[in-house]
Amino acid sequence: MSDAKGAPPRSPWWTPHVHRDRKVALHGRARILRNIRRYFEEQGFVEVETGILQASPGNETHLHALSSTVVAPDGARHPFYLHTSPEFACKKLIAAGEKRIFTLARVFRDRERSALHHPEFTMLEWYRADEGYEALMQDCAALLRITAEAAGSTVLRWRNREADPVATPERLSVADACARFAHFDLLSAFAEPEGARDRLAVAAAQQGVRVAEDDDAGDIFSRIVTQLVEPHLGNGVATILFEYPISQAALARPKPSDPRVAERFELYACGVELANAFGELIDAEEQRRRFEADMDEKERRYGIRYPIDEELLAALSLMPPTSGIALGLDRLVMLATGVARIEDVLWTPLP
Repeated sequence: MSDAKGAPPRSPWWTPHVHRDRKVALHGRARILRNIRRYFEEQGFVEVETGILQASPGNETHLHALSSTVVAPDGARHPFYLHTSPEFACKKLIAAGEKRIFTLARVFRDRERSALHHPEFTMLEWYRADEGYEALMQDCAALLRITAEAAGSTVLRWRNREADPVATPERLSVADACARFAHFDLLSAFAEPEGARDRLAVAAAQQGVRVAEDDDAGDIFSRIVTQLVEPHLGNGVATILFEYPISQAALARPKPSDPRVAERFELYACGVELANAFGELIDAEEQRRRFEADMDEKERRYGIRYPIDEELLAALSLMPPTSGIALGLDRLVMLATGVARIEDVLWTPLP
């Protein structure tokens, strides 16, 4: 295996001298998992296990799935996907009547490999029925603390950045973050769909952010956040970035008191995105509209589209108001153990 193009080959993870270097972080991971399970059990959660093979891997434009085929005894071939998240299955369990659930799911994503990305990784997801997404913010603060304690660390650290895992996370709206770090009025830019792309392109260009001709408004917004906002998040203390523009809501519902924004937040520490949370959208018609729009854009860009999970849409009508969150466990372990690359906290990483 090799670290990067032109870098000397690295010894495999299973060689004794490499394992010795990785052992402290890996054993820290094991303790972290025990503490996480204990936390959720004490909060009255049930741990669930979701199937890896799914009819739909999710319907985000830039999410790429690994596919498989199941051959029946009669020779019939049925296409499936390795799930990119356990989200759809967890929502069906909430619809079935579960109230508080969590899962530590192995998930799979194609076209993702970097210091923070691996094709196979662990997603910690949890859901609270009949509770607002502010409760998830409290969970996040608790998990940062217990993770650091399990790792024997007093700080979260990545690439010379540090965050205090015990301090109360900073809460910052996306609009305030864009005003502070990107110097433009986000809600005005998104006020009307017509012209939103051009207004964002102007804001990006003024701050030196490159815009491609085929970028839509969401792409430009993502570039602004990634390049201008994220580097300032989670330094010293963790940051909860909340209230995304409604056009960037994904699977989140509109905020009742301000429908311009969605009940969505992301958790950052040391400039690293750790989690993505929603006050869950349970309007099946609106969810279908969003899925179809994202698949139209995916087909335009990549020439493929993924099927919509019709059972999920049917289940939404049975769901109570729910909050849910997905947290990249491996990234959290990285920060708690102070390692530089995600492979250093995976027991058996891909070459």
